Amino acid sequence: MWFRSKTDVSSTALQTDSNLHQQVFHSLREVAPESWNRLIGDAFPFAEYDYLLALEEGHCVGIEPGWEPRYLTLWEGKQLQAACYLYRKTNSNGEYIFDWDWANAYQRYGQRYFPKLTSAVPFTPATGPKLLVSADASNPREFQQQLLASALELVQQEGCSSLHFLFIPAEECEIYEAAGLLLRHSFQFHWQNQGYDSFEDFLSRLRSKRRKEILRERRQVQEQGLEVILLRGEEVEPKLCRVMYDFYLTTIDRKWAMPYLSYEFFQYIFTHFRDQLVLALARKQGRWVAGTINYHKGPHLFGRYWGCRQDFRSLHFELCYYRLIEYAIEQGVQRFEAGAQGAHKIQRGFLPNLTYSAHWIAHPAFHRAIGEFIEEEKRSIQSNIEDNPELSPYRQEN
Repeated sequence: MWFRSKTDVSSTALQTDSNLHQQVFHSLREVAPESWNRLIGDAFPFAEYDYLLALEEGHCVGIEPGWEPRYLTLWEGKQLQAACYLYRKTNSNGEYIFDWDWANAYQRYGQRYFPKLTSAVPFTPATGPKLLVSADASNPREFQQQLLASALELVQQEGCSSLHFLFIPAEECEIYEAAGLLLRHSFQFHWQNQGYDSFEDFLSRLRSKRRKEILRERRQVQEQGLEVILLRGEEVEPKLCRVMYDFYLTTIDRKWAMPYLSYEFFQYIFTHFRDQLVLALARKQGRWVAGTINYHKGPHLFGRYWGCRQDFRSLHFELCYYRLIEYAIEQGVQRFEAGAQGAHKIQRGFLPNLTYSAHWIAHPAFHRAIGEFIEEEKRSIQSNIEDNPELSPYRQEN
């Protein structure tokens, strides 16, 4: 059934003796939405057709940003059975699994690290599947193995130094390790629903000091005359698109960061992806003053962008964490990922969770050196997580 691809990176099909063939597309417009979304499960919104296409329509990906799409697809007849979203990268911007030191080492030794091939949702540090397979595929593992083998061949065809899969789910790790990729650990702070009946029930599981701090911070928001509103799906009016984009830019300006996302991207999301949106907004005297953009699909909630027009005490914590924890409990959400970094999340109920990435390095010497670095990094991360149980905000019995 399986074959070794010899395609270039154009959108042309390579037929085999069987009914299976492969295509690599430079734009998701060349794939029917219903075909692509057949491969997406019920827990990860960012691999959906409209989200990935929004990045294209908003010119957030392409040659200039350094994210050139390469959608690797496997077909049985006219039926799309498996796919992997890949990008030919000429920088490491917007990845959140940092490899700048690797690139610098290549440069010091007169080697070229870029371009590289990366499977990740651009500018989105969220865990989700990269090897997408239809639920009715006869042998999902074989399709995943073929996707990975074809991606490795695409590395050579594209003249890339390496192949990277970022923020992969734990259940995919075995596939990458079996193929000889290096498995790297990092960590984020996630909130897990322990079967809470209400926000008050959640608070009751916390240590007294942490519980009092959260209650104080929520009171501070009320005392400043702020009205907190949560909107989802059809409640999200199109006119809020400009409001949220302006909030996004305020955070970019304050952090001297790069505005990866365009207003056109926001327009597309607010038009075509509203059913996944959850906005947490604050209003004072009839004027929107702060807000967050979040995405909800199935058992998972993802916090993405925050911004405010002026500073208010504890408002960031209310809109980014507390109101959304309330929402997660109400909706039966099992996991809430509130974005990358931020040890301050711990005292607000978020605990460190391992995240995973897989890396194939073509250069043998760099493969060994990076492999040694990754193993040492793993030990350090695990030690930090295990050696500080007293940092948990939860009562010992929880």
